[in-house]
Amino acid sequence: MKGRLFFKILLSYLAIVALSFVILNAFIRDELTDVLTEKIEREMLAYARLIDLSSPADIKAQIAPVAAISQSRVTLIDAKGNVLADSVLDPSKMDNHLNRPEVQEARVRGEGRSSRFSVSDNTDMFYVAVSVKIRDRIAGYVRLARTLDDVKKTVGDVYRSFLMALMVTFGLALMLALLFSYTLTRPVRILERFTEKLRRGEPSGTLILQTADETRKLADNINYLVGKLQDKIRQADEERSKLMAALTSLSEGILILDVQGRIEFVSRSLSDLLFAQYGDMEGKTLMEALRSAELHQAYRQFKVSGETVSREVTLGRRNPAIMNVSISAVHGYPGEEKAMIIFHDVTRLKKLERIRTDFVANVTHEIRTPLAAMIGCLETLRQGAMSKPQDATRFLDMTLKQAHRLNRLVEDLMTLSKIELGEVEFHFETLSLRDVAESVIGLLAAKAEAGQIFLANEIPGDIEPVSGDRDRLTQVLLNVVDNAIKFTPQGGSVTLAAQFKEGGVTVSVADTGTGIPREELQRLGERFYRVDKTRSRDLGGTGLGLSIVKHLMQAHGGEMTIDSQVGKGTTVSLFLPRRRV
Repeated sequence: MKGRLFFKILLSYLAIVALSFVILNAFIRDELTDVLTEKIEREMLAYARLIDLSSPADIKAQIAPVAAISQSRVTLIDAKGNVLADSVLDPSKMDNHLNRPEVQEARVRGEGRSSRFSVSDNTDMFYVAVSVKIRDRIAGYVRLARTLDDVKKTVGDVYRSFLMALMVTFGLALMLALLFSYTLTRPVRILERFTEKLRRGEPSGTLILQTADETRKLADNINYLVGKLQDKIRQADEERSKLMAALTSLSEGILILDVQGRIEFVSRSLSDLLFAQYGDMEGKTLMEALRSAELHQAYRQFKVSGETVSREVTLGRRNPAIMNVSISAVHGYPGEEKAMIIFHDVTRLKKLERIRTDFVANVTHEIRTPLAAMIGCLETLRQGAMSKPQDATRFLDMTLKQAHRLNRLVEDLMTLSKIELGEVEFHFETLSLRDVAESVIGLLAAKAEAGQIFLANEIPGDIEPVSGDRDRLTQVLLNVVDNAIKFTPQGGSVTLAAQFKEGGVTVSVADTGTGIPREELQRLGERFYRVDKTRSRDLGGTGLGLSIVKHLMQAHGGEMTIDSQVGKGTTVSLFLPRRRV
């Protein structure tokens, strides 16, 4: 600012002063020359009138003092033009001067003047002449002459003095211009520093100017505008913080596209969901970032119609996520409308919907089977089997067996539902796993003996106690061991063991049964899922046992894992933490 405005104002002052001096010099120089020439002329005329031609005897005595005083060449001429006396040359050698211009003018007007080259003096001369009258008759003429160099020298001396005064005045004007420029630009420099701080976002405080002119009013206006601007910025920041907090707290993913269709904002929830597969998405187009033709087509439809577009798309290949997307406009300045895409992850919902559908189908199928058997038996009895005691007893036994199976199914469903809804109360205590295993073996010993299966409890008595609900852990082991007995052929064995691991104890139930194919392992624990469906029903299974075990282990903060090889047997591992999670 100082490098520009200061020198602009200073140069403006100097230009005005210089222009004034040029104009003054143009007018004064000629005027000064004329005034000085006129002054010299008047002086020479005054000296000329001092000479008295009426006393010829004193002529030479008059010439000398007048020439000395007037610093001029003095020539006395009679009425006929003859030179009577001259302060420089011998009159007898001088020509008649009657025809000289200044003499002729003096004859007519009483005084005359002229400038010309003088042969006798060999220089340019300035002449003045006056006529001298005696009794109204011209008695002669008095002529004074000076060289023009003397006149020019006098004019030059005065002009130099004038120029010296101008230089002094110019110097004073320069100092005043510097002072005025600094005084005028100082408030502007303060304004510049203040606004520069505002531009950089630094704390600027209040602008204070100790002036009484328009800059003071300007400073007050800037302070007012800054206050308003700071209020607007504070409000905008608060609104932005609220908006960002709302966007980041939403479970739905938010993605905002600029006018060019490039991603300029990705919410944290969406980034957490997709970053591992797609990486950083900001600055990219939808196709570059997500590589989804369905989403790109939906965006193009939105751009064409300008209306909100909703569509279900699948993103990702390794872990596909089903998204319900909604594309709508974010209104701003005309021509700067952005687009916002809301992603609602419905993957779990779709999965739950599929599970629900499968569950309903499985429940319907599982209930229909015993009901159909019961209905068939009852209809057979009604049609005459009651008259045959042996057949009636057999059909009644079959009906009772299917009723018990249906009852177990309902009870398992209710148990599983209560566990999932959190309606089952757990009473945690410190337990000895060996004692729990002994009680389970006691309950299943008769069943194992009937199948000629050897049950072994190899859980050490000094194994570290665990925290758990005795009845629920008994139910867990009972289901697992019961499954192992069901699928172990005669002569096989089921062994319970336990070992300490960091953070807890793992109980394993290993059998020597038929084993489970590896591709089936990940589905174990799903409701109604059976590896061998026909045999499971024949053995009275409901397909919910491992689901109950899985949920009860989760309630204890543990987990269930299954390892199996076809033809070699299956091992179910139950991890229980030291304390309740």
